[in-house]
Amino acid sequence: QIFLTLIYIRFNKMYNVIILFGVSGCGKSLIGNQLSKDLQFEFIEGDDFHSNENIKKMKNNIPLNDDDREAWLDQINNELNKLKNKNVVIACSALKEGYRKRLVKGIVAKIDWFCLKGTFDLIEKRLDNRGNHYFKSTLLKSQFDTIEYPDYCTFIDIIESPDKIIERIKSAL
Repeated sequence: QIFLTLIYIRFNKMYNVIILFGVSGCGKSLIGNQLSKDLQFEFIEGDDFHSNENIKKMKNNIPLNDDDREAWLDQINNELNKLKNKNVVIACSALKEGYRKRLVKGIVAKIDWFCLKGTFDLIEKRLDNRGNHYFKSTLLKSQFDTIEYPDYCTFIDIIESPDKIIERIKSAL
């Protein structure tokens, strides 16, 4: 696969994929949407691809499991493949390494991973103030228990304002 990637880079423009991941309520959607506008990249909102069954589970305070996330991640990956010749920002929890691999399976692009990270208390407050979203703060502990932090990402502390977080991401790029 490395050889094919090198051939692709040599004869084609390499596209950029920026993936913002982390637990619910860390600001992936807000930051991703604005970052994509600033960079003039396409934006993929991971929440848009949840099945009705997944949304119903979360509304009923039932955490998603690996099986629940498979089709969801595959749909996001399909959308990313449809945009294979475009620069893209993705907002997706991608809590586990296996989820991240599934998310980018078959993607030939420069991928930058940013983990938006904050304390449980800060994110819980944000979720409680978020309004009418199906993911409630009662599920937050399950995500903190599930998340696996990789060594290949850039960690972004979410304590700062969205503008400063976006500037930090742009600087890291």
